[in-house]
Amino acid sequence: MRALVVLSVLVLSMALVWAEGGANESTALDGTSLISVVTADAAAANEDFDIIVELDADAASNGTDVGWTTQVCINSGVCYPPETVALSPDSDGRLWTGSITVDDEASYVNWRIELYWPEGNNSSVPDTGFGWKVWSTCWYDVGSEQWGGSDAPCQGEEGVLPGFGATLGAASLAMAAFMARRD
Repeated sequence: MRALVVLSVLVLSMALVWAEGGANESTALDGTSLISVVTADAAAANEDFDIIVELDADAASNGTDVGWTTQVCINSGVCYPPETVALSPDSDGRLWTGSITVDDEASYVNWRIELYWPEGNNSSVPDTGFGWKVWSTCWYDVGSEQWGGSDAPCQGEEGVLPGFGATLGAASLAMAAFMARRD
């Protein structure tokens, strides 16, 4: 019976962090003033991660400004607070560009687009949360406890348990030792 309780606690704990690592995400642009959002397919450590946002003709002609709210999450499972970067327009206000430098321990970058309308209203794409996610060239997925990405140093790091995974692993070992000692 105790083994079943221990197993149930571990499964419930892991359910909080299960996710599919390495799968980029994007949001639909239908019904927005965005025509396209273009970035690289992977974010490389200590390099600029660029974005190009294209607005529709109405938003470009009425003086709408564009911001980019990013959140970098690192291999230990911690995410930095979101930061908003003002994007720079081209001469006709249709293409907006910007970049951030990706942390050397980044697993992925989340983001959303902010639209600042000339009459003072703001809107986000998507309305809530982050609509896009791009994984780094060397990432660790806490949920699956697996490394991935195209960088060679990342390929040989299987079995490492950073952040929450290490804590969960240590707690599991301690609980198993305690249970074995009581039996």
